[in-house]
Amino acid sequence: MSCPKCVEGYELPGEPRGSIQAEFQGAYFTTFQSQDASSSGSNTSKRAVVLLTDGFGLPLKNCKVIADKISTSLECDVWIPDYFQGRPLIPLNAMSGPDKASQKMSILDWIKFIFLNGIPSIPAFISSRPSVVDARLASFFALLKEKKPHYEKIGAVGYCYGGSAVIRLASTSSIHSVVVCHPGQFSMKEVRQMKVPSSWACPEGTQHGFAARPNLAYPEIVEAHEKALEQTISWFKKTLVVG
Repeated sequence: MSCPKCVEGYELPGEPRGSIQAEFQGAYFTTFQSQDASSSGSNTSKRAVVLLTDGFGLPLKNCKVIADKISTSLECDVWIPDYFQGRPLIPLNAMSGPDKASQKMSILDWIKFIFLNGIPSIPAFISSRPSVVDARLASFFALLKEKKPHYEKIGAVGYCYGGSAVIRLASTSSIHSVVVCHPGQFSMKEVRQMKVPSSWACPEGTQHGFAARPNLAYPEIVEAHEKALEQTISWFKKTLVVG
């Protein structure tokens, strides 16, 4: 979370079809084959996608709705790790909606953001600072490797805070491909350290958060959201090819 746009957005329509998996550190799991919400995976899925959420974490259903769509389109397992360990950076009731599709940030916006969202979120940011989150993700991927050895390829897509995390994740051996959607803070050093193919979805003519929390009242933002999802699916079809 680095600007007022990080707390703006809307809920996506639809209800998640997956389930929370306690044995996978509370991660959300969805698979294209499973009709049973209690299922913990299909041994036939040779590829998987890990979705890293924005600062709202698992409580905002958008990430789960998006994961379900990715799972259906790619016919694979999709996981959303609870890398905030039940303490998202931003509480769900703090989400606000912009008045206009291209609303600019005023000085008042920044002041409100700092005092209403920034300062109250400091403890959550400290407990989920990048080094801590990276260690949690390393633990989650080690668990996947142990319990899901049939995964031949794993991709990761990240939004906002998760976009920054996925950039760092791309420098490890845990994944084979990444999609970065309107990332938060990152450095060019981190970009240069990326070892796997990457695709970037950034706000062009829309606003930060469009891929995860689109304002459904504006066609241009809806279109950008849908294109980002299509881009993600197409990229993983291209880079997560399995036998």
